[in-house]
This record gives sequence, structure tokens and C-alpha cells, in this order.
Amino acid sequence: MKRALMAAFANRLAMPDLRLMPDEPFSVGRLRIEVLAGLTVALALVPEAVAFAFVAGVHPLVGLYAAFLVGLITAVFGGRPGMISGATGALAVVMVALVAQHGVEYLFATVVLMGVLQLIAGAMHWGKFIRLVPHPVMLGFVNGLAIVIFLAQMTQFKVPGSVVNTGHGMSGGEWLTGTALMMMLSLVALTMAIIWVMPKVTRFVPAPLAGIGIVAILVIALGLDVPRVGDLASISGGFPSFHNPFGTGEGLYGTALAPLNMETFYIILPYAVILAAIGLIESLLTLNLVGEITGKRGGASQECMAQGAANVVTGFFGGMGGCAMIGQSMINVKSGGRTRIAGIAAALFLLSFIMFASPLIEQIPLAALVGVMFMVVIGTFAWNSLKILRRVPMTDAFVTILVTIVTVAYDLAIAVVVGVIVSALAYAWNNATRIHAVTRESTTDEGAKVYEIQGPLFFGSSDGFAEIFEVETDPDLVIVDFKESRVVDQSALQAIEALAARYEAAGKQIKLRHLSRDCHKLLNKAGHLMVDSDDDPDYALAVDYDVQTGILESGH
Repeated sequence: MKRALMAAFANRLAMPDLRLMPDEPFSVGRLRIEVLAGLTVALALVPEAVAFAFVAGVHPLVGLYAAFLVGLITAVFGGRPGMISGATGALAVVMVALVAQHGVEYLFATVVLMGVLQLIAGAMHWGKFIRLVPHPVMLGFVNGLAIVIFLAQMTQFKVPGSVVNTGHGMSGGEWLTGTALMMMLSLVALTMAIIWVMPKVTRFVPAPLAGIGIVAILVIALGLDVPRVGDLASISGGFPSFHNPFGTGEGLYGTALAPLNMETFYIILPYAVILAAIGLIESLLTLNLVGEITGKRGGASQECMAQGAANVVTGFFGGMGGCAMIGQSMINVKSGGRTRIAGIAAALFLLSFIMFASPLIEQIPLAALVGVMFMVVIGTFAWNSLKILRRVPMTDAFVTILVTIVTVAYDLAIAVVVGVIVSALAYAWNNATRIHAVTRESTTDEGAKVYEIQGPLFFGSSDGFAEIFEVETDPDLVIVDFKESRVVDQSALQAIEALAARYEAAGKQIKLRHLSRDCHKLLNKAGHLMVDSDDDPDYALAVDYDVQTGILESGH
């Protein structure tokens, strides 16, 4: 026993698999694919990080540094090689109110606390609870985020610099018109066409990278007047340096530092909890999605720890924090990225853009990056879900549509929680309506009546269970057979005790038969079984139990 306990403890403390290429043999060809996939992801990360920084109301470098640091740390230590993390819109929309009211230093402090909470979740292995998310919720999550990614690209069709931050998110702006709009749409369509055709010609270069490169060369060579990355903001900067957001005085970007006291804690805690929850939910759902594509499983707790460590570090280096990015993860996977090398390369390429290549990267047309993201939307949206809506149970179809709508209208965390609750209630209702009984005369006790209970006995079915029995007309001995049922919770115990009390008041006796080992343990712990003996879980021996009443009475 001691050896088994020690082994189980050692397994919990076992070092995670941090190999760069855990499932792929090393080769020059594989390394080329991973590096090029990383370059493609890095190019797509630039406008996303800048845009999300604008949404949160912070300097573009705050978003870019977050994309670099979170992307690098999660690539090295995360639970799913091939998954990309960085600054995301789901987190940015929560941050904007905090930044508007208290300044960017409070955001950095919040990101640190957010990371600590995620580390706790990882240490407690709470990531395993993501398995409770039903498949209809996953479909709604994927479809909802695909729509969110699509809508996020709409700002690129506005005149650069015309979109403003109102303190509650980005709004306003003038739409492109006339020749400018037609040029933008044409380049987007060209990029999408290249990405679609490229795999049919060659896979030497990832199709999204080819689309970006060809369109960028065309725009620069012809001198076309179209919106470019540099029109959003300059991405030039240095290596992120350590910065303590706690203290007194002036911090980065001319805002006050966050005092290290309880008042600050009370301000940042609600935001930190929400951000940690959203970050983990989006990361773990993306982990599952990437796992389905790559055929890999596990790593939820390791991913929680990696996300937490990344956000703690990011908060101390002037970044806005982040989580897994489904769009960039899909770009990476579709480009062939399967190992940690792609994520590491993406982060290092992004840093090199910031430090050395900003003038070149700022010349990339936004239309090329929008085209890439549109192809991501097409590849991410679960189109098959539209076909199966009529074939699956109505509840599952409703949950899929509900989660999709809530994801678009509010945020991912609320959508997933709503979806899980609705699915759980639907499951409980379906099981509650299943309970019934088959009655017969006893073959072992002359004159006794046997109720063979069918279906689980729990809070949802306890009322239906009580209605099964005919106390007034039943004989003096009644046997309740649980061979095809299970006693689940306190409501079930209360229902059994109430039933026994009814028969007792009528001067009749009730016995329980064929209790499974878990049911026996539950009833015996509550004190309902008057005989303490083991029931045979294989039902080779039927043991009848009397029921002790007066244990769970409410006293009213």
C-alpha cells in the first residue's frame, strides 16, 4: 500500500515532457517546415497584437511584448506542442475598463495575479475539468471564435487612424470606399486564392507565408496605395526589460505605479479572476482542438502551469498578458507546425521584427494578413455542424447555437459556462424522466412484492421515485431491487428514508436489495442500513437491508 501511494505521488510530481520534438523525428525537412510555420505565425501575429493593444487601450508594444513573451514561454513549457499563445481579443475586451480607470500599471499588476491564479489551477490539476465540456459546446466555441475572428478583421477595412478607443473598446472610424476598397478586396481575394492553390503546386513553403510574401512583393513593387502594417502603429522597439508595476511614482507610458497594498489587491482581483478563467478556458479548448487535429491528448495541467508562468513573467516585463490563440494555432497547424520549434521560432521572429526589421514588416499590406485570417476562419468554422443540427438531439443543437451566439455577443468564458450548465440540466432532466419500476411477486419471500427500479435515483428523479410505490395496497413486505439502478446523492437518500417512513407508518416493512458497492457505501455512511455487511457487487448473493428512518428529517 505504501509503495503504491509513493508511486502515485511520484507520478504527480513527474517532470513534464519538454522535448522540442516529442513526436516527430528530427530532419532538415522537418526543421524547415517548423521554422517557416513559425515565420508565418509571426507575420500574422503583428497586426493582431497591435489591434488587441488598441482594444485594451495600451501602447502597441504592450501587445507585441505580450505576444513574444507568452508565445515563447508557452511554446517551451506548454502541454501541446504546435499551439500558439499571445495577446488575444477575449482578454483585451476585459482589460479596457481597468486601463481606462486606473492606468496600464494596474493592468501589469493584474496580469501578474492572473498568472498566479493560473499556476494554482495547474498545480491543483483543475485543467482536467475541461473534459466536462460537451462536444456541442466545443462546436459552439469553434464556430463562435471563427465569427469573432472574422468580425475582428472588419476594422482593417476602415481608414487607418480613424478608429478610436472610447474606453469601452474600439469604435467609430470611416469605411474605405471606391478604389481603395476595391483594391483592398482584390488583394484579400488574391491572398486567399494563393493560399488555396499553393498546396496543389508545392508544399515547400507554407501556403499562408506564400500568400503574404507574393502580395507584399506585388504591392511594394507596384507602389500600390493600400493600408499597411505601419499605418496601424510603429512596431519598432527594444528587448523587453524587467519592470516592477508595484510601488509609488511614475511607471511606463507616463502612468502611476500600482501601490502594493490591499486597496490595489481589491481593485485587481476581480479582473484577475475573470482574465485567468477566460485565459484557461480558451487555452484548454484550443488545446483540445489542436489535439484533435494532430491526434494528441493530455497536457491540460501542464498547459495551465505554462500559461500561468508566462503571464507572471509578462506582467513584470510590460506585457498585457495572453492565452492560446485559436487563429494563430490553426495557421501553425495548417502550415505543418507540430513541435515546440514552430512556437519558439514564431516568438523569436516577432522579437526580431520589433528590434531589427520593423521598417520592412511595416510595409506588409494589411490585405494580405486579412486574407490569411479569412482562410483561418473558413478552416476553423465547423461547417459540418450545420449539416448535423437536424440529426442530433434538439438539446445538443440548441447548445451549439447558444454557445456560438453568446461567444460572439459576450465572451468565451460566459459562453462555455452557459453551455455546460444547459447541457448538464438537459442531461439531468433526461435521466430524471427515465426512472420507473417493474413490479412482480417475490420468488424468495412468499407474499412479498418486488419493485425492480430502472434508472438512476438522484435529485432529479427523487419525486418520480416516490410516485412509483403503492403503499396503501402493497403487502406487508416490500423489496426494492436496485440491480438496474444507482443511489447517487443526498436527495436519493432522503427519498429512500421518506419511502421507508411511509411504509413504517402503514405498519409494513421495506427492504433494499442488490445494492452496488458504491450505493452500499453511500447508504451505510448515512446510517440508513441497519445491517452492516458487504453486498456482492456481482449479485451472486442477494443481501436485504432494512432502512433506518429519522436520519435526514428536516425537523419542520
